This record gives sequence, structure tokens and C-alpha cells, in this order.
Amino acid sequence: MEWADEAVVLAVRAHGEHSAVLDVLTRTHGRYAGLVRGGASRKARAALQPGNSLHVVWRARLAEHLGNFAAEPLQARSGVLIEDRERLVGLNAFTAMVRTALPEREPHEGVFEAGLVLLDAMVSQESTDWLALYVRWEVGLLKELGFGLDLSGCAVTGQREDLTHVSPKSGRAVSSGVAEPYRDRLLELPPFLLGAKNAVGRGDIRAGLSLTEHFLAHRVFYPHGRDLPAARVRLQELVGQLDGG
Repeated sequence: MEWADEAVVLAVRAHGEHSAVLDVLTRTHGRYAGLVRGGASRKARAALQPGNSLHVVWRARLAEHLGNFAAEPLQARSGVLIEDRERLVGLNAFTAMVRTALPEREPHEGVFEAGLVLLDAMVSQESTDWLALYVRWEVGLLKELGFGLDLSGCAVTGQREDLTHVSPKSGRAVSSGVAEPYRDRLLELPPFLLGAKNAVGRGDIRAGLSLTEHFLAHRVFYPHGRDLPAARVRLQELVGQLDGG
């Protein structure tokens, strides 16, 4: 069996003296692992870093085998990302979420496409810009996994304006007036997730991460006896520290 695809490196680990096992997210084949012969060399290690884009060819005798990857670099991002603590934490959260939330060998092209946009933003944009994209990426991840949020209108009145909160049970938006008596039981809905053009502040990012964290934890991880990845927890903690608490 053989296929070729574009991929983003999620992780790599040594295998023997000269090879490495590569874990990637591909555009059309989903999350895959494979053996890279010679992957422990200095030249190969530079390309096989998390966040980098590759062109990969996967080959195996049978579909259920680990298989072998031939990999060629397409775009290097890791050198920039590892030089900035905040972006490195974001990269680690992204790769950890993909590796733990997505089933192996199940195509999720939307997650891949949005991931490329996010990674490119991490390299080039201001912190609140890429952090907002990260939150949007997690909202998209929830949708891809079948747990999409409904932010189209108030769950009670149907109105589309003044949406300020989300029900932690239904994942549906709630308007300010309806939310008022129950604010301590609801999740805050940051305006940027509704397409608002206002500047995105750290408080908005914190609210967005708390919103997606709740649904990822309760709908994706807890039902399978797992916790949210530690790298994702560190991102939430970092944003809280940078926002002053």
C-alpha cells in the first residue's frame, strides 16, 4: 500500500540508532505514524520537528502495519516557534490536542486546514491574534468531532443579538437578558467568536479557552476516562498569568 500527502509534524521519537517514528497530521489521511529510516541524522532531525510541514509518502505491505515514511520538507516553522515561550506553549497545546483528540487514520481535513492557518499565524502575528485563532481552531475541532457549539441564536428566545453566554449542558448560546439570573452557572461567550471586529483582549482569550476547555473535557476526554492534555492546561495557565491572574 502507498499514498502521498501533505503533513504537519506532531511528534517524533528515536527508534534504534538511526531511525525515528514520526507522528503527523495529514491533509486527507488523518493522523498517521510511520518509521523514517535515517530519521535520527542531523539533517533529518531539523526537518522532523513539530510544527513543520512535510510532503510524505507512506508505504506498508498491509494497511494495519506501522509503515514507512519518506519525507521531504515543505515549510519550516519550529525554529521560530521554539524561540518564543508563549508560541512554544501554543504549539505544544496544538500538537497534544491533535494527538489525543483525533482518532488515528480518520480524515479530518477541516482540522488540518485550520491548523495550517493557526501555525502560520503563530509564526507571524501578534500574540492575541494567534491565540484567538487557537480558540477558533478548538471550536472547529469540537465540530469535527460531532460536538459543535450552536452560537447562532439564544437557546431560549431565538434572538441573534446580545449573545453573551453559553449553556454548559447544551452548548447553545444565551442572550444577556436570559443569562442574567444564571451567570454563575453559564460559560462566558467572547464577542470574537461571534465575528465581532473589536480588538481581542486577554480576558476574551481566557473566556474562549475556558469555553472550549469545558466541552473538550466533558465531551471528548472525560467520557473515555482521560484528562485534558497537560500541554493544553499549560496554555490556559500561561494566558491567565499574562493577563494578571
